Amino acid sequence: MTALARSIFKSILLILNILIFNNILSQTVPKNIDKNNDVADSINIRKDSLAIKKDTIIPKEQLDDVAKMKAEGKITSSITNKQTTLHKKAQIIYQDMQIDADYIRYEWETGKIYARGEQDEKGKIITPAIATQAGKKYEYSEVIYNTKTKQAIAFNARTEESEGVIVAKKTKKYNDSVFVMNNAIMTTDEYFIKKKDSLPDYHISANYIKLLKGKKNSQVVTGPFQFFIEQVPTPLVLPFAILPFSDKRAAGILMPSFGERQDVGFFLNGLGYYQPIGDHFDLKLLTDIYTKGSWNFKPELNYLKKYRYSGNFAADYGTTIRGIKGLDDYSKAKTFRIAWRHSQDSKANPYLTFNASVDIVSGRNFYTNTVNNSYAFNGSVLNTQQNSRVSMTKRFLKLPVTINASMSYSQNFSTGNTDIRLPEMTVAINQFYLFKPKTGVRTGLLENINVNTGLALSNYVTTTESEVFKKEMWDALKTGAKNNISLSTNTTVAKYFTFSLSANADNVLTTKTLERSYNPLTNAVEDDYKKGIAGYTTFSTSASLQTVLYGQKQFGKKSPIVAVRHMVTPSMSFTYSPDFGAKGWGYFKDYSNARGEMTPYSIFDGGIYGAPSSGLTQSVGFNIANNLEMKVRSKSDSTGVKKVKIFENLNVSGGYNFAAEKNKWSVFTVNGQSSFFNNKLNVNTSLTLEPYRIAFTEGSDTGVRTEDFGHFSLQGFNMQLSYPMSEAIFGKKEELSKKYKKKGEIRNENYFFDDDNYSHYTPTWTLNVNANYSYTRSLTRLGTKVATIGLDGSIKLTPYWNINGSTNYDVEAKTLGYTRLGFARDQRSFTITFNWVPFGQYKVYDFFIGIKANILKDAVKYKERSFTQPNSTF
Repeated sequence: MTALARSIFKSILLILNILIFNNILSQTVPKNIDKNNDVADSINIRKDSLAIKKDTIIPKEQLDDVAKMKAEGKITSSITNKQTTLHKKAQIIYQDMQIDADYIRYEWETGKIYARGEQDEKGKIITPAIATQAGKKYEYSEVIYNTKTKQAIAFNARTEESEGVIVAKKTKKYNDSVFVMNNAIMTTDEYFIKKKDSLPDYHISANYIKLLKGKKNSQVVTGPFQFFIEQVPTPLVLPFAILPFSDKRAAGILMPSFGERQDVGFFLNGLGYYQPIGDHFDLKLLTDIYTKGSWNFKPELNYLKKYRYSGNFAADYGTTIRGIKGLDDYSKAKTFRIAWRHSQDSKANPYLTFNASVDIVSGRNFYTNTVNNSYAFNGSVLNTQQNSRVSMTKRFLKLPVTINASMSYSQNFSTGNTDIRLPEMTVAINQFYLFKPKTGVRTGLLENINVNTGLALSNYVTTTESEVFKKEMWDALKTGAKNNISLSTNTTVAKYFTFSLSANADNVLTTKTLERSYNPLTNAVEDDYKKGIAGYTTFSTSASLQTVLYGQKQFGKKSPIVAVRHMVTPSMSFTYSPDFGAKGWGYFKDYSNARGEMTPYSIFDGGIYGAPSSGLTQSVGFNIANNLEMKVRSKSDSTGVKKVKIFENLNVSGGYNFAAEKNKWSVFTVNGQSSFFNNKLNVNTSLTLEPYRIAFTEGSDTGVRTEDFGHFSLQGFNMQLSYPMSEAIFGKKEELSKKYKKKGEIRNENYFFDDDNYSHYTPTWTLNVNANYSYTRSLTRLGTKVATIGLDGSIKLTPYWNINGSTNYDVEAKTLGYTRLGFARDQRSFTITFNWVPFGQYKVYDFFIGIKANILKDAVKYKERSFTQPNSTF
């Protein structure tokens, strides 16, 4: 070959190489589909193909960027068909797109790539093709990708987003932000995502899913979908869903629980919508729907500002329908509840704090009539009183003053009365010492004199629900002011005694005084409050002496008891208070009763700060506190000795009033507190003894105290016992890890298995037993008894099953009280809960499925989910 011929031949080869490398990353849509593949290889590799190296860099030239490709098998290019194929662990990288597959075909002119996963002998994909773009990983059986338009069509695609995954038979990528999928399922099952399990424990199935990807958040929009559990279809079918794939709060549907309540029928409870509002607010709109016509609407607005405050506003409004319209058992009741919680962070402002806990219901029958089942399961139906309070406290950096202002509202469901304090304010001067030394420790009575003083303003009224904020309430409102000054001091006497002195004075102003009279027409005593400023002053003083005595008994070495120690703290006090019922003070008047007798009363009776006491007080009081402990020998203790408390506290107290005209002795009280069985069993007791004989007249069940001292009678007794138990009381738990070496795989990883492959797990449980017995007699002929036993506990049968419940039994009435049972099952990526009140007025059951994944926490997780859950009002 001549030099000219060789030169021409080299030029032709150069031109061919340029043509190949300029188009090497182009893709094409396959033209044929065969039985084994959704998209068949439509480009035949001819004998005139030109082999290239297994690791090649495509020069940029007419391409947008440099491309790289490699394969473990052969890489061939066909000039005739203008295509390149890569076999066995093939890879192509272009810009931010990387495709790894068993087979890749690239068409130069169209810029299309066809990639396919590894096939078995029957043509089934056994290893998927993988595409990685912008840090996201996608798996396919087959994919067609256009490098020019950035669009793609994929078959059997698996797309992972945040904590979720979508698997679709066909996926079309329009751009980097929009993916449309057909015949798809979506789940957040961690085991399925990590490929520990081939089937998800739950999934949402839809014919149409659109994935919208943003820079920070992604969102899934579906057409009609159905919820599946362990591949079993459920009745939960919805026309559409908008689900966030984001760790941030996002709007979504709140899934309900469902069940049946005996009086109002089947229900969906807590169905609603969640909407975040900016960075500091979110809104939940919940509703309860019942088959017999009852309904309930529950909006809740939550707010949070980190390191400042948090809280929420909530309402509960509904209609409860019972029975059949037209029949005698038909009833219809409207209920409402308004609640507000506000909590200020302690670091926000140490000198000004504001807190609110407002909870107002429609009336004493609210819990009886409401169809919000949450109150039955959390025990709120047992409430006898509803309290609300708003308070603000102001402190000063350089002034020893604390100002507190508050408003309160209390509803008593037993009496139907409502107590309102609107507003109240106290100005307190911080405690200070009159003669505090500049240096050193305070000693003696003089240097220990401390002063506490303050001013209180209050407005108070007790009214009924029907009169709240009406003229009748304002007419009954009581207003007053009170100033208190107290001084106290103490010192040590004779090394072993503590001597204390104190004095207290109250100055009270009120805007109303009482005039009491007997009306012979109605045969009743009538109270009439007159408007006008009036006031009174009371004062008292006291002195006390206290010491501590110890006694200890040692036992021999052979005795199981090492020692017993008895500590006694006796104290005695003297109290003096004038007789403010004397005429000279002007605090008391007389009225003529039904028998014409002059009966004294205080013009301040029923006042906002009460009335002064009548009768001279010159009384001596005593209190003897006992603590009894012993040390016993114990092999289980490292020291060989264990301390046992017999009585943690046993107090005996009483008093004697020298100035009393009769019944100088007061009642005697005994209070005890102790614990047994390694401080597990707690026992609290109280006893009241009447030292005088109680005399009863014939036909009367109420007696009077006589002067016959020494006839002690039981006037009251109360005992409370509580004992928390668990599996630990049966000794140390068996360590399964030492006995069995084999653990399960995947879901069974919390179990140990023996040689016969039987699973072993030690159940854990708790059981709190409490009992209460009380007897009250006072001056009545017959006393009243109350005796109850309560149980509250839970048991974890397996790592994934939990049962809990509570009940109580009235021993006197022989009836079973409020009882609740709850079951919870952990199903990997979601939980199933079942709550049940089996009998009584609030007989109901409730079933709920809650998904755990954080990305769905605002859409299909738990009804109560929000960033202010700890302060939630409901």
